[in-house]
Amino acid sequence: MAILADFSPFLEPLGIDEAYLDVTGFESLHGSIPKMAEKLKQRVKDELGICASIGIASSKVVAKIASEASKPDGLLDIPAGGESAFLSPLPANRLPGIGKKSEQVLKKLGIGTIGQLAAVPAETLKGHFGAFGKLIHDHASGIDDRKVEPPAAAKSISRETTFSRDTRDTAVVQATLRYLSERVGSELRQKEKLARCITLKLRYADFTTTTHQQTLPKSADTDQTIFDTGLKLLKNEISHSKQAVRLIGIGVSHLVEAGKQPDMLDPSVQRLEQLNAAVDRIRKKYGFSAIQTGRTLQLRDIFPETSEGYSLHTPSLSR
Repeated sequence: MAILADFSPFLEPLGIDEAYLDVTGFESLHGSIPKMAEKLKQRVKDELGICASIGIASSKVVAKIASEASKPDGLLDIPAGGESAFLSPLPANRLPGIGKKSEQVLKKLGIGTIGQLAAVPAETLKGHFGAFGKLIHDHASGIDDRKVEPPAAAKSISRETTFSRDTRDTAVVQATLRYLSERVGSELRQKEKLARCITLKLRYADFTTTTHQQTLPKSADTDQTIFDTGLKLLKNEISHSKQAVRLIGIGVSHLVEAGKQPDMLDPSVQRLEQLNAAVDRIRKKYGFSAIQTGRTLQLRDIFPETSEGYSLHTPSLSR
């Protein structure tokens, strides 16, 4: 995705290994769109050691089908006006959204190719598929006016982990909360955001799950604020429960852009921000575990440690 973004900022990820890219206006930087695509493929191969398949077309649906048709390491350019000639002979199930059930209905209608599908009146397809019938008719005709839409900005950031064994060890639970708070705070600052709401998530041995939130008086991005708020919620929650803890998570939401005015009446806030900035610089250069708070050191006996931090038990670390 980072390589794709170097060619155009108009990037729409589609799963972990697929994306749409609108390169309109950027082709002049590379000579032509096909030349741009060749350079993109070469960068992926040189930097990642894997092949990439690319479909070029004037619409998303045709580009996707062209990409599939060019696998495993191809490049297929469908010129404007050539959509029908390319699509017509292909099996109808090459269209996105045509699964086994839809394919069976089409076969009963005597439709086996995309060309045959495009020739059937849209109203006939609507009678069998509802609104989806109009969509697949348009796509079979090469009509797709959807724009490439970059992903929306994150509305929240969270981290959670499931313990390998349910635990009643308060110190371990609190240390894990501290570590998760630091990961959340680091990402929050990296995205240059401030948070107004903190959420604690707990799951007990019987799989009962609870969440508790607290709104901050002022938006913040420091690890200490996130942890202190989460710890307060944690202590209040476990005081009412005697069960062992299976999962713990901490999250922030109600995100706003960073750039607030310094709090002249509370220099401690400025010191925390300066501290986090220094810690972030060290971790960026030497790895997340290069500097730790005393509370999280005890996690060394529980979780494997790498330069990127503690390796929490799968599927423990999440967003």
